[in-house]
Amino acid sequence: MAMGIGTSGGRSSRRRVLRLAGGGLTLAVLTAGTAGCREDVADGGGSEVAGDDKPSGGDARGAGQAPEPLWTKTTSAQTYGDNDELVAVRGVVIASGDPLAAFDAATGKERWALESGAVPGAPMLVGNGTLYLASGKYDGSVAGYDPASGRETWRSHLGKGYRQPKPMAVDEKQVYVIAEILEDDGSSRTNVIAALNSSTGKVAWSEQRDLGTMEMGIHAAVKGRHLVYTDFKKNLTVRDTATGTQVWTHKTTKTNYGFFAVHEDLVIVPQGQTLQAFNLSDGTEKWSMKTERFTTFKEPAVVEGVLYIADSDRTLRAVEPGTGKEIWQSKALAKDEVQTPRQYVKVGGVLYGATSLDERGGVVAIDAKTGELRWTFNDKSGDFHAWLVATDGKRVFALHGKKLHALPA
Repeated sequence: MAMGIGTSGGRSSRRRVLRLAGGGLTLAVLTAGTAGCREDVADGGGSEVAGDDKPSGGDARGAGQAPEPLWTKTTSAQTYGDNDELVAVRGVVIASGDPLAAFDAATGKERWALESGAVPGAPMLVGNGTLYLASGKYDGSVAGYDPASGRETWRSHLGKGYRQPKPMAVDEKQVYVIAEILEDDGSSRTNVIAALNSSTGKVAWSEQRDLGTMEMGIHAAVKGRHLVYTDFKKNLTVRDTATGTQVWTHKTTKTNYGFFAVHEDLVIVPQGQTLQAFNLSDGTEKWSMKTERFTTFKEPAVVEGVLYIADSDRTLRAVEPGTGKEIWQSKALAKDEVQTPRQYVKVGGVLYGATSLDERGGVVAIDAKTGELRWTFNDKSGDFHAWLVATDGKRVFALHGKKLHALPA
Protein backbone atom coordinates (compact mmCIF):
# COMPACT_ATOMS: atom_id res chain seq x y z
CA MET A 1 0.00 0.00 0.00
CA ALA A 2 1.21 3.53 -0.71
CA MET A 3 1.98 5.93 2.11
CA GLY A 4 0.01 8.89 0.82
CA ILE A 5 -0.21 11.24 3.82
CA GLY A 6 2.69 12.81 5.63
CA THR A 7 2.58 13.95 9.23
CA SER A 8 2.71 17.61 10.09
CA GLY A 9 5.41 19.03 12.32
CA GLY A 10 3.31 21.55 14.15
CA ARG A 11 0.70 22.43 12.86
CA SER A 12 -9.21 18.64 1.22
CA SER A 13 -22.66 16.79 -0.56
CA ARG A 14 -25.87 22.00 -0.19
CA ARG A 15 -23.34 21.30 -2.89
CA ARG A 16 -23.72 25.00 -3.49
CA VAL A 17 -21.59 27.84 -5.01
CA LEU A 18 -18.99 25.44 -6.36
CA ARG A 19 -21.49 22.58 -6.52
CA LEU A 20 -23.92 24.67 -8.51
CA ALA A 21 -21.20 25.86 -10.77
CA GLY A 22 -19.29 22.81 -10.28
CA GLY A 23 -21.02 22.41 -7.36
CA GLY A 24 -23.69 24.50 -5.52
CA LEU A 25 -24.77 27.75 -3.84
CA THR A 26 -24.36 27.87 -0.11
CA LEU A 27 -27.73 28.02 1.54
CA ALA A 28 -26.33 30.84 3.64
CA VAL A 29 -25.78 32.87 0.48
CA LEU A 30 -29.19 31.97 -0.90
CA THR A 31 -31.07 32.96 2.22
CA ALA A 32 -28.90 35.74 3.65
CA GLY A 33 -30.95 38.44 1.96
CA THR A 34 -34.37 37.11 2.92
CA ALA A 35 -34.10 35.79 6.44
CA GLY A 36 -34.57 39.15 8.11
CA CYS A 37 -31.77 38.52 10.61
CA ARG A 38 -30.90 41.34 12.99
CA GLU A 39 -27.50 41.36 14.59
CA ASP A 40 -28.71 43.51 17.44
CA VAL A 41 -31.14 40.81 18.59
CA ALA A 42 -28.90 37.83 17.90
CA ASP A 43 -29.06 35.06 20.42
CA GLY A 44 -25.36 34.39 20.93
CA GLY A 45 -25.93 31.55 23.37
CA GLY A 46 -22.22 30.90 23.71
CA SER A 47 -19.40 32.85 25.29
CA GLU A 48 -16.15 34.05 23.77
CA VAL A 49 -14.39 31.30 21.88
CA ALA A 50 -11.34 29.70 23.42
CA GLY A 51 -8.12 30.46 21.55
CA ASP A 52 -6.15 27.95 19.51
CA ASP A 53 -4.48 25.31 21.68
CA LYS A 54 -6.12 26.75 24.81
CA PRO A 55 -8.74 24.30 26.06
CA SER A 56 -11.32 25.85 28.34
CA GLY A 57 -13.90 24.46 30.69
CA GLY A 58 -16.69 22.53 29.06
CA ASP A 59 -19.53 23.16 31.51
CA ALA A 60 -22.35 25.52 30.62
CA ARG A 61 -22.22 28.78 32.59
CA GLY A 62 -25.86 28.82 33.46
CA ALA A 63 -29.32 27.74 32.44
CA GLY A 64 -29.93 28.33 28.76
CA GLN A 65 -26.31 29.21 28.05
CA ALA A 66 -24.06 27.23 25.75
CA PRO A 67 -20.90 25.61 27.12
CA GLU A 68 -17.48 27.02 26.40
CA PRO A 69 -15.61 25.21 23.63
CA LEU A 70 -13.13 22.61 24.83
CA TRP A 71 -10.87 23.84 22.05
CA THR A 72 -11.04 25.89 18.88
CA LYS A 73 -8.81 25.64 15.82
CA THR A 74 -8.39 27.64 12.65
CA THR A 75 -8.51 25.22 9.74
CA SER A 76 -8.02 25.26 5.97
CA ALA A 77 -11.67 24.31 5.54
CA GLN A 78 -13.29 24.79 2.14
CA THR A 79 -16.95 24.05 2.77
CA TYR A 80 -20.18 24.74 0.95
CA GLY A 81 -22.75 23.51 3.43
CA ASP A 82 -22.82 19.81 2.69
CA ASN A 83 -23.17 17.39 5.58
CA ASP A 84 -20.26 15.27 4.39
CA GLU A 85 -17.63 18.02 4.71
CA LEU A 86 -17.00 17.37 8.42
CA VAL A 87 -16.41 13.90 9.86
CA ALA A 88 -15.46 12.54 13.29
CA VAL A 89 -14.07 9.01 13.28
CA ARG A 90 -11.46 6.92 15.11
CA GLY A 91 -10.42 9.65 17.54
CA VAL A 92 -9.99 12.45 15.01
CA VAL A 93 -12.14 15.16 13.45
CA ILE A 94 -11.54 16.20 9.83
CA ALA A 95 -12.86 19.22 7.93
CA SER A 96 -12.70 19.31 4.14
CA GLY A 97 -9.83 21.58 3.05
CA ASP A 98 -6.38 21.93 1.53
CA PRO A 99 -4.25 20.81 3.18
CA LEU A 100 -6.61 18.23 4.62
CA ALA A 101 -5.90 18.05 8.35
CA ALA A 102 -7.03 15.64 11.05
CA PHE A 103 -7.24 16.97 14.60
CA ASP A 104 -7.20 14.92 17.78
CA ALA A 105 -10.80 14.87 18.99
CA ALA A 106 -9.87 15.31 22.66
CA THR A 107 -7.12 17.92 22.44
CA GLY A 108 -7.40 19.61 19.06
CA LYS A 109 -3.77 18.80 18.27
CA GLU A 110 -3.10 18.13 14.61
CA ARG A 111 -2.46 14.43 14.00
CA TRP A 112 -1.72 14.44 10.27
CA ALA A 113 -2.14 16.52 7.14
CA LEU A 114 -2.41 15.85 3.42
CA GLU A 115 -1.51 18.39 0.77
CA SER A 116 -4.10 18.56 -2.04
CA GLY A 117 -6.17 16.19 0.04
CA ALA A 118 -9.77 17.21 -0.56
CA VAL A 119 -11.38 18.29 -3.80
CA PRO A 120 -13.69 21.31 -3.30
CA GLY A 121 -17.25 20.20 -3.88
CA ALA A 122 -16.47 16.49 -3.43
CA PRO A 123 -17.62 14.68 -0.27
CA MET A 124 -15.55 12.96 2.38
CA LEU A 125 -17.07 9.53 2.95
CA VAL A 126 -16.37 7.13 5.81
CA GLY A 127 -17.12 3.42 5.56
CA ASN A 128 -15.49 0.22 6.78
CA GLY A 129 -13.14 2.32 8.90
CA THR A 130 -11.81 4.07 5.79
CA LEU A 131 -11.93 7.70 4.67
CA TYR A 132 -12.65 7.88 0.91
CA LEU A 133 -11.65 10.94 -1.12
CA ALA A 134 -11.54 12.04 -4.73
CA SER A 135 -7.92 12.61 -5.62
CA GLY A 136 -6.76 16.17 -4.98
CA LYS A 137 -4.22 15.65 -7.77
CA TYR A 138 -7.09 15.41 -10.28
CA ASP A 139 -5.58 12.24 -11.75
CA GLY A 140 -8.84 10.31 -12.03
CA SER A 141 -8.28 8.33 -8.84
CA VAL A 142 -10.33 7.68 -5.73
CA ALA A 143 -8.30 6.86 -2.64
CA GLY A 144 -8.95 5.44 0.82
CA TYR A 145 -7.08 6.38 4.00
CA ASP A 146 -6.86 5.22 7.59
CA PRO A 147 -8.46 8.20 9.40
CA ALA A 148 -6.42 7.69 12.57
CA SER A 149 -2.99 7.70 10.96
CA GLY A 150 -3.50 9.22 7.53
CA ARG A 151 -1.96 6.18 5.83
CA GLU A 152 -3.25 5.40 2.34
CA THR A 153 -4.84 1.95 2.34
CA TRP A 154 -6.75 1.75 -0.96
CA ARG A 155 -6.78 3.30 -4.42
CA SER A 156 -8.87 2.86 -7.55
CA HIS A 157 -8.90 4.39 -11.02
CA LEU A 158 -12.09 4.37 -13.06
CA GLY A 159 -10.30 4.74 -16.42
CA LYS A 160 -8.90 7.26 -18.89
CA GLY A 161 -12.27 7.90 -20.50
CA TYR A 162 -13.67 9.59 -17.40
CA ARG A 163 -13.05 12.93 -15.71
CA GLN A 164 -12.46 13.13 -11.95
CA PRO A 165 -14.63 10.46 -10.31
CA LYS A 166 -16.11 11.56 -6.98
CA PRO A 167 -17.25 9.16 -4.26
CA MET A 168 -20.97 9.49 -3.54
CA ALA A 169 -21.78 6.57 -1.20
CA VAL A 170 -20.14 3.54 0.39
CA ASP A 171 -21.31 0.25 1.89
CA GLU A 172 -19.61 -2.90 3.17
CA LYS A 173 -18.48 -4.07 -0.28
CA GLN A 174 -18.40 -1.15 -2.70
CA VAL A 175 -17.58 2.51 -3.16
CA TYR A 176 -20.01 4.27 -5.50
CA VAL A 177 -18.67 7.08 -7.67
CA ILE A 178 -19.93 9.50 -10.29
CA ALA A 179 -17.79 10.86 -13.13
CA GLU A 180 -18.10 12.73 -16.41
CA ILE A 181 -17.66 10.72 -19.62
CA LEU A 182 -15.07 12.40 -21.84
CA GLU A 183 -15.68 13.02 -25.54
CA ASP A 184 -12.86 12.93 -28.10
CA ASP A 185 -12.46 16.72 -27.88
CA GLY A 186 -12.19 16.64 -24.09
CA SER A 187 -15.72 17.90 -23.49
CA SER A 188 -18.45 15.99 -21.68
CA ARG A 189 -22.20 15.72 -22.22
CA THR A 190 -22.96 12.64 -20.12
CA ASN A 191 -21.88 11.05 -16.87
CA VAL A 192 -21.58 7.63 -15.37
CA ILE A 193 -22.27 6.00 -12.00
CA ALA A 194 -19.98 3.12 -11.11
CA ALA A 195 -19.31 0.75 -8.23
CA LEU A 196 -15.72 0.05 -7.17
CA ASN A 197 -14.84 -3.01 -5.10
CA SER A 198 -13.66 -1.71 -1.72
CA SER A 199 -11.16 -4.56 -1.38
CA THR A 200 -9.57 -4.72 -4.83
CA GLY A 201 -10.45 -1.36 -6.34
CA LYS A 202 -11.74 -3.08 -9.48
CA VAL A 203 -14.83 -1.75 -11.26
CA ALA A 204 -17.82 -3.93 -10.29
CA TRP A 205 -20.24 -2.21 -12.69
CA SER A 206 -20.63 1.02 -14.62
CA GLU A 207 -23.88 2.57 -15.88
CA GLN A 208 -24.21 5.61 -18.12
CA ARG A 209 -26.89 8.04 -17.02
CA ASP A 210 -29.40 9.68 -19.35
CA LEU A 211 -28.42 12.65 -21.48
CA GLY A 212 -29.23 15.86 -19.61
CA THR A 213 -28.50 14.50 -16.15
CA MET A 214 -25.85 16.26 -14.10
CA GLU A 215 -22.95 15.05 -11.99
CA MET A 216 -23.22 18.10 -9.71
CA GLY A 217 -25.43 18.37 -6.67
CA ILE A 218 -25.49 14.63 -6.04
CA HIS A 219 -26.68 13.42 -2.65
CA ALA A 220 -26.63 9.66 -2.18
CA ALA A 221 -27.15 6.88 0.36
CA VAL A 222 -27.03 3.08 0.33
CA LYS A 223 -29.51 0.77 2.04
CA GLY A 224 -29.19 -2.95 1.39
CA ARG A 225 -29.60 -3.60 -2.32
CA HIS A 226 -30.57 0.00 -3.06
CA LEU A 227 -28.44 3.00 -4.02
CA VAL A 228 -30.61 6.12 -3.87
CA TYR A 229 -29.58 9.59 -5.02
CA THR A 230 -30.83 13.00 -6.10
CA ASP A 231 -29.33 15.71 -8.30
CA PHE A 232 -29.90 19.33 -9.37
CA LYS A 233 -32.23 18.21 -12.17
CA LYS A 234 -34.77 17.18 -9.52
CA ASN A 235 -34.32 13.47 -10.15
CA LEU A 236 -34.85 10.95 -7.36
CA THR A 237 -33.38 7.65 -8.53
CA VAL A 238 -32.81 4.19 -7.07
CA ARG A 239 -30.38 1.61 -8.53
CA ASP A 240 -29.63 -2.01 -7.66
CA THR A 241 -26.26 -2.08 -5.86
CA ALA A 242 -25.37 -5.52 -7.28
CA THR A 243 -25.85 -4.70 -10.96
CA GLY A 244 -26.25 -0.93 -11.29
CA THR A 245 -29.63 -1.43 -12.98
CA GLN A 246 -32.06 1.44 -12.44
CA VAL A 247 -34.95 0.24 -10.29
CA TRP A 248 -37.07 3.39 -10.53
CA THR A 249 -36.87 7.15 -10.82
CA HIS A 250 -39.23 10.00 -9.95
CA LYS A 251 -39.26 13.64 -10.93
CA THR A 252 -39.65 15.73 -7.80
CA THR A 253 -41.05 19.21 -7.47
CA LYS A 254 -38.92 20.60 -4.68
CA THR A 255 -36.28 18.58 -2.86
CA ASN A 256 -34.46 21.31 -0.93
CA TYR A 257 -31.39 20.92 -3.09
CA GLY A 258 -31.65 17.17 -3.07
CA PHE A 259 -31.50 16.38 0.62
CA PHE A 260 -33.41 13.30 1.76
CA ALA A 261 -33.36 10.68 4.52
CA VAL A 262 -33.38 6.89 4.36
CA HIS A 263 -34.93 4.58 6.94
CA GLU A 264 -35.15 0.80 6.54
CA ASP A 265 -37.01 0.30 3.22
CA LEU A 266 -38.04 3.94 2.77
CA VAL A 267 -36.60 7.12 1.26
CA ILE A 268 -38.11 10.27 2.77
CA VAL A 269 -38.10 13.38 0.59
CA PRO A 270 -39.22 16.95 1.39
CA GLN A 271 -41.09 18.52 -1.52
CA GLY A 272 -42.17 21.99 -0.61
CA GLN A 273 -45.24 21.82 1.63
CA THR A 274 -45.31 18.00 1.45
CA LEU A 275 -43.05 15.36 2.99
CA GLN A 276 -43.24 12.00 1.21
CA ALA A 277 -41.92 8.52 2.00
CA PHE A 278 -41.39 6.14 -0.93
CA ASN A 279 -40.66 2.42 -0.88
CA LEU A 280 -37.11 1.80 -2.04
CA SER A 281 -38.13 -1.38 -3.82
CA ASP A 282 -40.71 0.06 -6.23
CA GLY A 283 -41.13 3.82 -5.64
CA THR A 284 -44.69 3.62 -4.35
CA GLU A 285 -45.70 6.16 -1.73
CA LYS A 286 -45.88 4.76 1.82
CA TRP A 287 -46.97 7.89 3.65
CA SER A 288 -46.99 11.67 3.39
CA MET A 289 -47.55 14.68 5.63
CA LYS A 290 -48.14 18.35 5.00
CA THR A 291 -46.98 21.45 6.79
CA GLU A 292 -48.90 24.70 7.16
CA ARG A 293 -49.88 26.73 4.12
CA PHE A 294 -47.11 29.00 2.77
CA THR A 295 -44.42 27.02 4.62
CA THR A 296 -42.01 24.43 3.26
CA PHE A 297 -40.16 21.50 4.78
CA LYS A 298 -36.39 21.75 5.22
CA GLU A 299 -33.71 19.03 5.32
CA PRO A 300 -34.75 15.78 7.04
CA ALA A 301 -32.57 13.41 9.07
CA VAL A 302 -33.20 10.05 10.69
CA VAL A 303 -31.16 9.85 13.89
CA GLU A 304 -31.39 6.78 16.15
CA GLY A 305 -34.65 5.70 14.58
CA VAL A 306 -36.43 9.08 14.74
CA LEU A 307 -37.04 11.45 11.83
CA TYR A 308 -36.34 15.10 12.63
CA ILE A 309 -37.43 17.84 10.27
CA ALA A 310 -38.06 21.57 10.54
CA ASP A 311 -40.07 23.87 8.28
CA SER A 312 -39.66 27.43 7.09
CA ASP A 313 -41.93 28.61 9.91
CA ARG A 314 -39.29 27.26 12.38
CA THR A 315 -41.51 24.45 13.58
CA LEU A 316 -39.48 21.35 14.44
CA ARG A 317 -41.04 17.88 14.35
CA ALA A 318 -40.02 14.44 15.58
CA VAL A 319 -41.69 11.76 13.47
CA GLU A 320 -41.84 7.97 13.35
CA PRO A 321 -40.08 7.39 10.01
CA GLY A 322 -41.80 4.11 9.26
CA THR A 323 -45.35 5.46 9.58
CA GLY A 324 -45.19 9.25 9.39
CA LYS A 325 -46.82 9.52 12.82
CA GLU A 326 -45.81 12.68 14.64
CA ILE A 327 -44.11 12.16 18.02
CA TRP A 328 -43.88 15.81 19.00
CA GLN A 329 -43.99 19.27 17.47
CA SER A 330 -42.02 22.20 18.87
CA LYS A 331 -42.31 25.96 18.34
CA ALA A 332 -39.26 26.68 20.52
CA LEU A 333 -37.08 27.78 17.60
CA ALA A 334 -39.68 30.28 16.44
CA LYS A 335 -40.21 31.52 19.99
CA ASP A 336 -36.51 32.29 20.43
CA GLU A 337 -36.11 33.48 16.80
CA VAL A 338 -33.44 30.87 16.08
CA GLN A 339 -32.71 29.68 12.55
CA THR A 340 -33.92 26.20 11.61
CA PRO A 341 -31.37 23.36 11.69
CA ARG A 342 -30.29 21.79 8.41
CA GLN A 343 -28.19 18.96 9.90
CA TYR A 344 -28.59 16.89 13.08
CA VAL A 345 -26.57 14.65 15.39
CA LYS A 346 -27.61 13.18 18.74
CA VAL A 347 -25.74 12.36 21.94
CA GLY A 348 -27.69 10.90 24.85
CA GLY A 349 -30.94 12.80 25.23
CA VAL A 350 -29.80 15.88 23.34
CA LEU A 351 -30.31 16.59 19.66
CA TYR A 352 -27.75 18.99 18.18
CA GLY A 353 -28.59 20.92 15.03
CA ALA A 354 -26.48 23.05 12.71
CA THR A 355 -28.09 26.07 11.06
CA SER A 356 -27.17 28.12 8.00
CA LEU A 357 -26.98 31.75 9.05
CA ASP A 358 -24.59 33.02 11.67
CA GLU A 359 -26.45 35.96 13.20
CA ARG A 360 -29.47 33.99 14.35
CA GLY A 361 -28.10 30.50 14.31
CA GLY A 362 -25.11 28.33 15.05
CA VAL A 363 -25.34 25.02 16.88
CA VAL A 364 -28.61 24.48 18.73
CA ALA A 365 -29.07 21.96 21.55
CA ILE A 366 -32.59 20.54 21.72
CA ASP A 367 -34.22 18.18 24.20
CA ALA A 368 -34.78 15.07 22.08
CA LYS A 369 -37.89 14.06 24.06
CA THR A 370 -39.73 17.37 24.02
CA GLY A 371 -38.21 19.57 21.32
CA GLU A 372 -37.44 22.33 23.81
CA LEU A 373 -34.43 24.51 23.05
CA ARG A 374 -31.67 24.23 25.66
CA TRP A 375 -29.07 26.61 24.22
CA THR A 376 -27.52 28.04 21.06
CA PHE A 377 -23.78 28.29 20.46
CA ASN A 378 -22.54 31.00 18.12
CA ASP A 379 -18.92 32.05 17.60
CA LYS A 380 -19.95 35.67 16.79
CA SER A 381 -17.69 35.66 13.73
CA GLY A 382 -20.35 36.85 11.30
CA ASP A 383 -19.08 34.36 8.74
CA PHE A 384 -21.77 33.64 6.13
CA HIS A 385 -20.89 29.95 5.74
CA ALA A 386 -23.34 27.34 6.94
CA TRP A 387 -22.58 25.55 10.18
CA LEU A 388 -21.74 21.85 10.16
CA VAL A 389 -21.81 19.39 13.07
CA ALA A 390 -20.37 15.95 13.77
CA THR A 391 -19.96 13.90 16.94
CA ASP A 392 -17.81 11.12 18.34
CA GLY A 393 -20.32 10.42 21.12
CA LYS A 394 -18.36 12.43 23.67
CA ARG A 395 -18.02 15.80 21.96
CA VAL A 396 -19.91 17.79 19.35
CA PHE A 397 -17.73 19.34 16.66
CA ALA A 398 -18.95 22.53 15.03
CA LEU A 399 -17.38 23.91 11.86
CA HIS A 400 -18.12 27.45 10.79
CA GLY A 401 -16.09 28.87 7.95
CA LYS A 402 -12.46 28.31 8.97
CA LYS A 403 -13.19 27.80 12.69
CA LEU A 404 -13.55 24.33 14.16
CA HIS A 405 -14.94 24.15 17.70
CA ALA A 406 -15.16 21.14 20.03
CA LEU A 407 -18.11 21.37 22.45
CA PRO A 408 -18.77 18.97 25.31
CA ALA A 409 -21.77 16.74 24.65
